[in-house]
Amino acid sequence: MSEAAQTLEGWYCLHDFRKMDWVSWKAISSDEREAAIKEFMTFLEKWEGVEARREGSHALYSIVGQKADFMLMLLRPTMEDLNEIENAFNKTTFAQYTIPAYSYVSVVELSNYNPSNDADPETDPRIQGRLKPELPKWKYVCFYPMDKRREGNDNWYMLPMEERKKLMYSHGMIGRSYAGKVKQIITGSVGFDDWEWGVTLFANDVLQFKKLVYEMRFDEVSARYGEFGSFYVGNQLTKEAVPGYLHV
Repeated sequence: MSEAAQTLEGWYCLHDFRKMDWVSWKAISSDEREAAIKEFMTFLEKWEGVEARREGSHALYSIVGQKADFMLMLLRPTMEDLNEIENAFNKTTFAQYTIPAYSYVSVVELSNYNPSNDADPETDPRIQGRLKPELPKWKYVCFYPMDKRREGNDNWYMLPMEERKKLMYSHGMIGRSYAGKVKQIITGSVGFDDWEWGVTLFANDVLQFKKLVYEMRFDEVSARYGEFGSFYVGNQLTKEAVPGYLHV
């Protein structure tokens, strides 16, 4: 049996993708829409307070294409916290005019394939910052789920630990070459969702997603062992822009 990678876990993560029921939204009165928007804005303001206290983080993006209209990404200390937020949001008036399109449940994860030092992860501020990150307020987002292949001679889980470490090092070097251009949040979802990891990328130049993912396709970790789900890409939706986004 190959040695399993050890992981460090941080905040739990929910990606909540919704479509707008624009027909029903336009059918209600402007006063009803304003009340629903105000209720949603109250949620966003509450989440900003949580982020200011460093007790979680959130991101809101308008999704391009027909897969969804917007994405809420939430980070919280416990799975119960995520469930509480999800249930509270679903009970709002605004949520009545949204249609669940897709969701992903995971937890921020760091593996021991390429540890940077022997620091105590519980006290090292750099490690804690990666496990409990504040999501960047960058212009664009790209999310996709992925697996490591388990077929015949291309079975990632049958490789010796040393070989996996070597492969992950070269894979990670590609990501490091995009430092300052793309910020990546890796969340583990084994036992939590249908895929093994969720990858969330943030950038201020949307083309960097294409360049990074394309370059990684040529790395053996992706070319030989990577399986990918659907990609979701979107534009930042600031709190101030929400009323305009919902105006009809």
